[in-house]
Amino acid sequence: MSNTPLLFLSRHKDYRRYFLGMIPIQFGTQIEAITLAWQVYHIARQTRSIEESAFMVGMVGLCQFLPMFVLTLFAGNAADRYNRKAIVIWALLAEALGVVALTALSLQPDPGLMPIFVIAGLFGAARAFLSPAASALVPMLVTRDDMPVAISFSTTIWMTSVIVGPFIGGLLIAGSIPLAYGVAALTYGIGIILILSIRANTTPERQTGHPITLIIEGLAYVWQNKVVFGAISLDLFAVLLGGATALLPAFATDILHVGPMGNALLRMGPAVGGLAMSTYLTFRPIKRKAGVKMFLGVAAFGLSTVVFAYSRSLPLSLLALAVLGAGDMISVNVRHTLIQIVTPDHMRGRVSAVSGLFISGSNELGEFESGVLSRFVGPVMAAAFGGIGTIIVTGVWAWIFPALRRADKLDGTPHG
Repeated sequence: MSNTPLLFLSRHKDYRRYFLGMIPIQFGTQIEAITLAWQVYHIARQTRSIEESAFMVGMVGLCQFLPMFVLTLFAGNAADRYNRKAIVIWALLAEALGVVALTALSLQPDPGLMPIFVIAGLFGAARAFLSPAASALVPMLVTRDDMPVAISFSTTIWMTSVIVGPFIGGLLIAGSIPLAYGVAALTYGIGIILILSIRANTTPERQTGHPITLIIEGLAYVWQNKVVFGAISLDLFAVLLGGATALLPAFATDILHVGPMGNALLRMGPAVGGLAMSTYLTFRPIKRKAGVKMFLGVAAFGLSTVVFAYSRSLPLSLLALAVLGAGDMISVNVRHTLIQIVTPDHMRGRVSAVSGLFISGSNELGEFESGVLSRFVGPVMAAAFGGIGTIIVTGVWAWIFPALRRADKLDGTPHG
């Protein structure tokens, strides 16, 4: 393994091109996400209650989840049959067009919610193809031994963008919503150009057989590998129950009363803790007791969600969100590394698709769940119930997936 991050990047030139391309794209994604949630909440708040407005933000998550649910398994099969870089580029172009459409829509005096929900559906469809193709692309750009470092790099990009992106988004929203969307569209364009410069052969060995048969084969692999299935399903329920992100506009506006910049700070909170943990793991990767550390990370995620729900202090809320992000990062690092290392290359697209359906989809579905629960019990109790549920799931999964609990080194090998 490369000794330092700089040596790693110099050694893997195509990964460096991918890395540099994903930086502006991740920033654009965060700016778009915070702007979209803020816009939907405040359009709804003009005529609806706090609970109903939070529910409308949750509807954005549902609109993104539904096309992901329908398309992700087929997208995973495509990632195992066709050029993975090309799939990533086309998916990013679709997202960029969606942001351009939001820019034009936000210039209208009364944009309404339905067109925004339709565009959110486009984002979901594009991400259904982006997630498995991008996940399966990275192992083609680095050696097997360097996979943990590559994953730490990728998660560090994401966490950095979640810190800086919402802050920039908050500043841009304070200026104007169209400006925020316009800047997001620009970052997508820059990232796409950089990823186009990847020179490696990113077409996997062609898999023969009917697409449905190949999809079933991928599902069977995930089900039979209990370490992979346990890790994916644990994160699924943790993210599904702990989807407090959709409630941040409500907390910022009507509970903590901190406005758009406070909303940006709250959005940054999980990423601050996540980036600190990701940076630590880049230099000090998890070497032993990976399964136990994953369970502890998810439990910390749930406990911090409960603290955030009942906090009425911005500093305490930010601290809780930072701890939440650090715990989540441990889980993400272990899960991604296990899946990529133990999965054969010819199945990475399909396995990544299942993981994406469970995890990426659960982000959007978790936002919808939080919005629905908030409609009936309010945002505070919705967040608290989600955190408590996450803690319960952690204990149950530690019991029913002993192979995952006993996973020691990050090579997917369980130890008794």
